Amino acid sequence: MRVYLLIMVLAAAITYLMVPVVRRIALAAGAVTGVRARDIHTVPIPRLGGIAMYIGYVVTLLVASQIPYLHWVFASGSGVWGVLLGAGIMCVVGAIDDIWQLDWYAKLAGQILAAGVMAWQGVQLVSVPFMGLTVGSSRLTLFATVVIVLIVANAVNFMDGLDGLAAGIVGIAALAFFGYSYFLARDASPDNYAAVSSVVVAALVGICVGFLPHNFHPASIFMGDSGALMLGMVIAGAGILVTGQIDPANTSVGDSLPAYMPILVPVAVILLPIIDFVWAVVRRLARGQSPFHADAGHLHHRLLRRGHSHQGAVLTLYLWAAIASFACVALVIFPAKIVISISAVCIVLAIVVSHRALGRRRHSVGARDDDTHIPDEDVVGDD
Repeated sequence: MRVYLLIMVLAAAITYLMVPVVRRIALAAGAVTGVRARDIHTVPIPRLGGIAMYIGYVVTLLVASQIPYLHWVFASGSGVWGVLLGAGIMCVVGAIDDIWQLDWYAKLAGQILAAGVMAWQGVQLVSVPFMGLTVGSSRLTLFATVVIVLIVANAVNFMDGLDGLAAGIVGIAALAFFGYSYFLARDASPDNYAAVSSVVVAALVGICVGFLPHNFHPASIFMGDSGALMLGMVIAGAGILVTGQIDPANTSVGDSLPAYMPILVPVAVILLPIIDFVWAVVRRLARGQSPFHADAGHLHHRLLRRGHSHQGAVLTLYLWAAIASFACVALVIFPAKIVISISAVCIVLAIVVSHRALGRRRHSVGARDDDTHIPDEDVVGDD
């Protein structure tokens, strides 16, 4: 565990120190998010924060590759380098979009390239750990991998609409995913807890923690598509790496649930972005719009319109993300009855806290922050 904590701390420190450097580069390059009708911020903010996060990620993994305990994790074909390369391409695509505003089809082509390269490097969804199902042919395997990566990456990107929201949600998801991977690795190999997925998400936790002080409201920098798409790529890659690689029957939950866990956990840890993504696509298609046609109908926009402050909306979504993520992961470690009981109590408390925060906000004098603009749902702009 100490090795993984070192990875998290190192990634956080490097990212934190790199953000001011990248911020100056973003200002010089003109990568600045202006104030649009649907935006929450009221002053132009530089983006490209994802570059600082990726630098922190790369440097951390390079250092970790020199640790003897993790030597086999970085062996050729292990998947770490595939995730790193795919995330790098995704970061470059996002950075280009942050500076020059790519058309949606050009950005989608770049995302497909990044996912395809990661799959070519061995990070592929070959099997589904339920009734021994396999994806099938190599072409179907590649297709399934690319589709999953595109969904997750764009789900995270769609969620990136409030200061600190995407970094916090992904950080919570990655921490929960780390717990899942770590305990599965411990059960599978009691003598050595090292696992590819654990290393991948430990560094992911670190870069999110290192970026948040600069990105929480009021943000001094945005991660931009270079960050949101890259984070989505990494957590999707981690989910693919862990799925089917460790026998879930070794866990301590019931007789039938373990077969579903490698499927349920990756979905649960990014449940909020997935819900927001699916609802956005359905909403836009129902209006006859492109799925990439941005609007102000995301979960965070709805919370703001219902009276939450900027920070309140973000913290409320953090709370629900933590409950969804850690409750599902806890099923791997603790008896299902205990987890379900505690989760039910947490959900009730979360509802009460959310409702009380909303009530206080609605009845306060000057219900909206002076620096917060709450757009109408049908206001559009670029994602």
